[in-house]
Amino acid sequence: MATSSKAKKTVRIASGRKRVRQDVKLNAANSALRSKFRTVIKNVQKAVVAGDKAKAADLFQLAQSVIDSVADKGMFHKNKAARHKSRLSAKVKAMAAA
Repeated sequence: MATSSKAKKTVRIASGRKRVRQDVKLNAANSALRSKFRTVIKNVQKAVVAGDKAKAADLFQLAQSVIDSVADKGMFHKNKAARHKSRLSAKVKAMAAA
């Protein structure tokens, strides 16, 4: 993440200060959700690469709920969630068929 070289100005208006406090909390929550989203996807992909069918299927079930919950919270568009689920599902099914 690129940060500007300028020092951040402090906000003088009370509503602006509150907005800054809220932004810090929301940023932390969004970062945690984004990290959880990436982690569950990586876990499914690792299980697929390892060839563990049962583990991949279980992790995929968990990943589906996490992906849906993150999309419901508005972190990203529902189509992106559907795309990720579809691609993971295809990998798990291909492994089960082989």
